[in-house]
Amino acid sequence: MMNYWAALSDRQRDVAQRPITALFDAETRAKAFSVTLETPATGPILFDYSKTNIDTETRDLLLDLARSCDVEGRRDAMFAGEKINETEDRAVLHTALRNLEGSVTVDGVDVMPEVRATLARMETFARDLRDGRIRGVGGRITDVVNIGIGGSDLGPAMAARALATYADGPRCHYVSNVDGAHIHDTLEALNPETTLVIVASKTFTTIETMTNAQTAKAWMSRAVAEPTRQFVALSTALDKTSAFGIDPARVFGFADWVGGRYSMWGPIGLSLMIAIGPEDFRAFLAGAAAMDQHFRDAPLVDNMPVMLAMVGVWHRQICGYGARAVLPYDQRLARLPAYLQQLEMESNGKSVAMDGSALTVPAGPIVFGEPGTNGQHAFYQLIHQGTDVVPCEFLLAGQGQEPAMAHQHRLLAANCLAQAEALMRGRSLDEARALMKAKGLKGKELERQALHRVFPGNRPSTLLVYPRLTPAMLGAIVALYEHRVFVEGVVLGINSFDQWGVELGKELAVQLLPMIDGTASTEGRDGSTAALVAALRELGI
Repeated sequence: MMNYWAALSDRQRDVAQRPITALFDAETRAKAFSVTLETPATGPILFDYSKTNIDTETRDLLLDLARSCDVEGRRDAMFAGEKINETEDRAVLHTALRNLEGSVTVDGVDVMPEVRATLARMETFARDLRDGRIRGVGGRITDVVNIGIGGSDLGPAMAARALATYADGPRCHYVSNVDGAHIHDTLEALNPETTLVIVASKTFTTIETMTNAQTAKAWMSRAVAEPTRQFVALSTALDKTSAFGIDPARVFGFADWVGGRYSMWGPIGLSLMIAIGPEDFRAFLAGAAAMDQHFRDAPLVDNMPVMLAMVGVWHRQICGYGARAVLPYDQRLARLPAYLQQLEMESNGKSVAMDGSALTVPAGPIVFGEPGTNGQHAFYQLIHQGTDVVPCEFLLAGQGQEPAMAHQHRLLAANCLAQAEALMRGRSLDEARALMKAKGLKGKELERQALHRVFPGNRPSTLLVYPRLTPAMLGAIVALYEHRVFVEGVVLGINSFDQWGVELGKELAVQLLPMIDGTASTEGRDGSTAALVAALRELGI
């Protein structure tokens, strides 16, 4: 079998110095190196990757690599409910939470009746709360506090902010950090008599979440005689939720084939459903399901998740670019980069393949980003003129959410397109000299100033264009990135659905807490840790 990794490495060496602009000699490039998807749920979505150094030969090699890794077979196995999470012996079926038709079998059991029943229970609860039939001791619920961490927080927190214009229910707040400042600052402005608390932890043992849950319970008990009557649990541990005092009727569980960072499509999304309503939450699911169907059906070259993934493989594993900037020119997607940090870096931040052998290529990139135009006045300087190449992934809606401010959206769009063009074109030294000459500079000062105004250019970017940020569109965007991570993981030969790297620090924290409390000795710890514990104790921790 051909070694496609080697062939791609050879190809990269051949084209490394080729200007991306040279590829646009062909008038058809923009269309040929983009993918368009249109569904009834979302309308048209365009993924443009023409501003990269990928040409037809490179793309063919990338798709051959994907085929050689059996991306299509692994994809079909995932949707069929096979246990592709091999290190935990689990199926991977977050897609079942949004594909509400048909059946999916795991261990010989159709899981869809339970999925539909849980969604119906969520919808009933959300409607009753939004309509005032479920109340606090002080009357109608005005605020909902979701306590979780990681996948139990980042997904719904990101989505609630993204869909703020659709939120017509109680105000939703999100607490994740065990730092007491987070929950203190959140609860301080709320009325416990009209607040509902959602505790999101599958096992109901996550230390940060349960610590914050106990704090919220104590806060509410100062004004509410039976505080847990205003609590909901998103968990499968009924014994622990009952011990906490939460009515089993207000516990919403989900199966172990739903990973934490893939879980907002089900009960973890309850706060989002309360905020935007069951109908718009269904639209959110429908947008994701439309992207699922496209991922399952489209040929690889026309498959948006596959092409987004293979562009990522080209940039990270072949070109060696260590970071990836996600840049939504959509203020309400401000938390999307943080959400994708977890999705990408927790999923594919691995160093061994599925069989335990060491990876021979780098794993996932560092993911970061901010909404445009804020990032332009922060880290874009490094992206344009720094010594490292950082591929950029722009997102832009055709229409903003505020019709009266359409002129500002046009300015936003102009900035987005300008940044992508500037990254690709750059500015040569001769162009910089001409610019300084026009300003009246001469001689050595002209040369010195010109050198500071050179942009190397030839820096790749992609752009995802969509009509408007609706619930369905957000669902499609998140599903697109989920499947991108899956494809990259398959190509790398890793398990994208475990996260053992999270565990070691948690275990050590449990050991260190009594040392910090002063109830255990630091004997046996390394000298640095022991000295730092002593320093903290001297500070009165």
